[in-house]
Amino acid sequence: MLVLRILIYLFIFAVSHARHVSKTTDICKTLLSEDLVNEIASYENVKDEILKYVMEGDFKRKTYDELAKFVDKFGARPSGSKVLEESIDYMIQLTQDEGLTDITLENVEVPHWVRGKEFATMLKPREKNIALLGLGRSVTTPEEGITAEVVVVSSFENLDAAKYEDIKGKIVLYDPIFTTYGETVVYRSQGATKAAEKGAVAALVRSIAPFSINSPHTGSQTYGENVTQIPTAAITLEDADLIRRLYNRGETIELNIKMFSTFDIQTSRNTIIDLKGIEKPEKLVIVSGHIDSWDVGQGAMDDGGGLFVSWAAPVILKRLNLRPRRTIRSIFWTAEELGLVGAYAYEKEHRNEMTNINFIMESDEGTFAPLGLAVAGTQEARCIVAEILKLFESINASALIEDDSPGSDIAVIIRNGVPGASLHNDNERYFWFHHTEGDTMNVEDPDELDLCTAFWTAVSYIIADISVDIPR
Repeated sequence: MLVLRILIYLFIFAVSHARHVSKTTDICKTLLSEDLVNEIASYENVKDEILKYVMEGDFKRKTYDELAKFVDKFGARPSGSKVLEESIDYMIQLTQDEGLTDITLENVEVPHWVRGKEFATMLKPREKNIALLGLGRSVTTPEEGITAEVVVVSSFENLDAAKYEDIKGKIVLYDPIFTTYGETVVYRSQGATKAAEKGAVAALVRSIAPFSINSPHTGSQTYGENVTQIPTAAITLEDADLIRRLYNRGETIELNIKMFSTFDIQTSRNTIIDLKGIEKPEKLVIVSGHIDSWDVGQGAMDDGGGLFVSWAAPVILKRLNLRPRRTIRSIFWTAEELGLVGAYAYEKEHRNEMTNINFIMESDEGTFAPLGLAVAGTQEARCIVAEILKLFESINASALIEDDSPGSDIAVIIRNGVPGASLHNDNERYFWFHHTEGDTMNVEDPDELDLCTAFWTAVSYIIADISVDIPR
């Protein structure tokens, strides 16, 4: 009976999906002229040229090899750190070595939060060391730490329902089960503020991840206004589940937490590389990734891969002497991890030039096998991109996901009405390693990186070269 139900569900889903695709296709037929459809189809050969050059030619494994050199040399690149600035200088030289010299650096004031020693120990009902990672900008504990009883809540609604006296003076542990990153991350980003409003002395969160090998996941959090700033950290899925089981049995759970850090403001830089267009150089098609990372791991996946596929796009086009009508601009955002700081600075600096951005792209959720794009824009804009993506059916990268806010940094730009997209890739394992010590080169695959590089370069070239602007 269960098998029959599954088969019925799959049949209903397939019929529904087919109707949706058919409806979307019908809409696009009315929005796109036959001339434009034929024009886009004419890029088949140049697309093949780019794919062959990257996957079989001189650029084969180049993205992986350059990323590996970069990651091995610099490792983690936290916002405001000296190593981040050295890595920016390295990327500038690497770009100049490829003959691209139209490089602009824009200073950005960025947060510089430095993790110190961190300890957590369960004192009751038994002694146990608890692995934890402080969340970005967390304040420190007193020298002796904070010792308090733990209250476990699964949601903000659970917290709101609790009496103030039941939370006051205690440590709140949020243990939501991971659904999607967008839905679950609010407990990391807002948890400390909401716990402090209830009188808590510290806040912990079950790491925002679907999988763990006793590895805590860090990330950014922001303190709200007019609340006491309390220490906040992530613990592993395993320890959170243990504490929940003990709590549900009525055990009294007591932890001692010690967390130390420093915080100041430093100057960093957004890096802008232009391959000028031959007809409309003022019009921009932007590819981007962020160059900073968390202090744990090596920042290979988040966002070294996205950084290097975006570096490679203008490099490959220059090598192949493919100059599009519009300018290809590659941006290496700084200080993404502590609040999209570089993106906000760029938007402020270039606010009066937003009409010149024809399309903006970002890779910041892994560079696993590409599947297509998650696209924000009007229906006509999405139809044009969908038509371009048909060229990539041969590498299984023709999917278009409708998303009004794709990406992280580019969301700051897209809110101005700029159409854009993030890389949609086979990243089901991305949040296994996200913001952990596991974010190393071992996560990256050279062949999948080649696919991403080829796809990213070819898509950006076609969008930058077709006769029509992407409509707003």
